[in-house]
Amino acid sequence: MRPAHPTERTVGMEYYVSDADGIGGRLREADEHFRVRELERFETRPADADTDAYPHLVFRATLRGWDTNDFASRLSDAIGVSRERVDWAGTKDKYAVTTQLFSVYGADPADLPDVDGADIEVLGRAGRSIEFGDLAGNAFELVVTDPERSENAESITDELCEFGGLEPQRRRGSGTEADPNATPIGVPNFFGQQRFGSRRPITHEVGLAIVRGDWDGAVMAYLGNPTDAEPASTQEARSFVQETRNWQAALDRFPNRLRYERSMLHELAEADGEPGPETFRAALERLPSNLQRLFVHAAQSYAFNRMLSERLERGLPFDRPVAGDVVCFADSDAPEGLVLPDTDRLQRVDDRRVNSVTRHCERGRAFVTAPLVGTETELADGEQGEIERTVLDDLDLEPADFDLPGEFHSTGTRRAILVQTRVEVESDPLALSFSLPKGSYATVVLREYLKVDPIDLG
Repeated sequence: MRPAHPTERTVGMEYYVSDADGIGGRLREADEHFRVRELERFETRPADADTDAYPHLVFRATLRGWDTNDFASRLSDAIGVSRERVDWAGTKDKYAVTTQLFSVYGADPADLPDVDGADIEVLGRAGRSIEFGDLAGNAFELVVTDPERSENAESITDELCEFGGLEPQRRRGSGTEADPNATPIGVPNFFGQQRFGSRRPITHEVGLAIVRGDWDGAVMAYLGNPTDAEPASTQEARSFVQETRNWQAALDRFPNRLRYERSMLHELAEADGEPGPETFRAALERLPSNLQRLFVHAAQSYAFNRMLSERLERGLPFDRPVAGDVVCFADSDAPEGLVLPDTDRLQRVDDRRVNSVTRHCERGRAFVTAPLVGTETELADGEQGEIERTVLDDLDLEPADFDLPGEFHSTGTRRAILVQTRVEVESDPLALSFSLPKGSYATVVLREYLKVDPIDLG
């Protein structure tokens, strides 16, 4: 175990679990070097099904150079419907080739536009919209450019295999028929850097302010906080609004491309007198609903990352429970070859159950969890419970704080602390292929291999 990159430590990822030097290099030299395909789990009816019973048109889109939110906005503008009528299962990155599902309420196949950088395939109709998380997972095919120590990939793989609690006989050469060269590995199920902003990691800071009821602080965390990774004009605009709070003058400085910030500034500039908490909250509510939810989710994710780092520091296992842990069980409906935790099925592990639950974990049937804290969260007991309470106390948070208005409210859930997969490493060019359950990040696997600045992962 070795210290993580300083930028990763700001979002709660304190360690790498592999000690070998990273292979170096960078990702996304070209969009084609980062391919993501959703492992789908959403049923549809034929495209000519009754639109009263099945009002949502469902299609698969392969996107090149499109951020999911931007594509949804482009699509809704072209069709002439509200952006809120467009839904998807998972947000994907702009600098990649991504294949994912979308649904549009009240649209017909003929309404779908031709969009540069998008190949659209109509799948059918559905009685409800696709919801965030309506997928089993994602399959990745990734190319590493200019690796410095590609020969280290093998030793890193072995270390990750051991961290995942996998027996030597289950290692290299024991893959499935479809993937015979893949090796099983495990890594801490951290939330990756992009959850918080790869170049400007402030999303969790906005969320923490919201959960603490500091609407003013949440807005300023989003509008201000300039970083060196941004253009000079953007840094100047953020510094100006942070120093002056002159909302109207700030509109003249914020570039048009920062449309979310400009929308918030319009709300503040239109207020009578000095804005109060309700005006600051209204400014945040100008943002898309999924982004509003993301702020609170990022705060939960930051606390979760902190809990995993503390568990690592204490030397507690990730692949099996200790007394007081809360485990979840495997989703029996997961696609073949994908291990998918079902966090709706939880069990608290007392001293009597440690051995029996350990056997379930060894067979891939159970997983140790940590909380994404919300109003209905019940914390663990034992040493893990002590970790969870210590982190929340340090952040000045408690479950009741998540009883928030509108899209900011969260009941919370639990999440597996270990993610297991099978990775295939190829050379010339160096490439890694693997699949992950929904909600897990490819960069969390890749950071162990490259050990570079997160910007080179994102």
